[in-house]
Amino acid sequence: MLERQEDKRGARVLGVLASVVVVVAGLKLAASILSLFFLALVLAFLTLPVMMWLRRYGVPSPLAILISVLLVAAVVGGLLLLASQAFAEFQARYPAYEIRLLLLWEVWEARLAEVELPLVGNVFAALTDLFSFEAALDFATGTIQRVLALVTDTFLVLLIMVFILAEAAVFPRKLRMALGDVGDDSIRLTKIVREVQTYLTIKTLVSLATGITIGLFAAAIGLDFPVLLGLIGFVLNYIPTIGSVIASVPAVLLALIQFGLGSALGVGVVYLGINTVFGNIIEPNLMGRRLGLSTLVVVLSLIFWGWVWGPLGMFLSIPLTMILKILLENTPDLRWMAVLLGKGAGDSLAREE
Repeated sequence: MLERQEDKRGARVLGVLASVVVVVAGLKLAASILSLFFLALVLAFLTLPVMMWLRRYGVPSPLAILISVLLVAAVVGGLLLLASQAFAEFQARYPAYEIRLLLLWEVWEARLAEVELPLVGNVFAALTDLFSFEAALDFATGTIQRVLALVTDTFLVLLIMVFILAEAAVFPRKLRMALGDVGDDSIRLTKIVREVQTYLTIKTLVSLATGITIGLFAAAIGLDFPVLLGLIGFVLNYIPTIGSVIASVPAVLLALIQFGLGSALGVGVVYLGINTVFGNIIEPNLMGRRLGLSTLVVVLSLIFWGWVWGPLGMFLSIPLTMILKILLENTPDLRWMAVLLGKGAGDSLAREE
């Protein structure tokens, strides 16, 4: 009897693994439409409070939806316009930056060549052979172009948003008509939506504050492209821990080119302070421990969604993983998986129960 149960358990595990493979393959094959749908879903979650506020003050639903979507279009369009202008200016100045970096590189190489430790010089020479400024520019240009290519899909994203917001306005009534008295299920669904909105709203506001602070700091010390640096800080702040490190690299390189090594180190320290205050103090206090993710989960989700959906998947990786965690928390049978995804040991979940 025990052997049969173990055989069934093993077959069940294999069935689950096979299902995961099928789901992942489907996500990758349908990336062109699913990635846009989930982007529209995230934007709809952010916009839903605005629409509900307009309806509360007597604005008809169609007009409230239109105003909400136009607001999103204006914000996204403005960000893309600022980013494209800043990047065009960066491309114009890049030759001068490259010359300055090459001169610095030669100076460091000459100084390291004087060091009596051969290993240091050999490592530096190997890095010199591997590093290519043209390759770095091509990578940055390709990434920006892929992001700006989303402009062609903006209409589709906004159209999907319209239908999501329209459905959100009538979905509770349709659920009651279809299932009758849903009771706890309705309460659980409302709780899930509210928690997802809370997470996305707080994350967006904290990211916006981080980007503005970085932009003002860059402008105050005279760094080039303060607007672009602020936008990079805003976007990458959606990726906990890793995003703040990546966002500091362009600012540190610019400070190195413009002012020298000491100023570059100072900029790195200031970036560390900004992200410590916003990422480790303000954001956790606003969200609470329960809405956090393990650092390992952050890295793995970034790799996974980047592989499945490309750059857009990397941007959506943390919101998608956070939405999944909230869904798991509100499903009693799967709550243990939410504990594994979180930072702590599930104490906050136990307290809620």
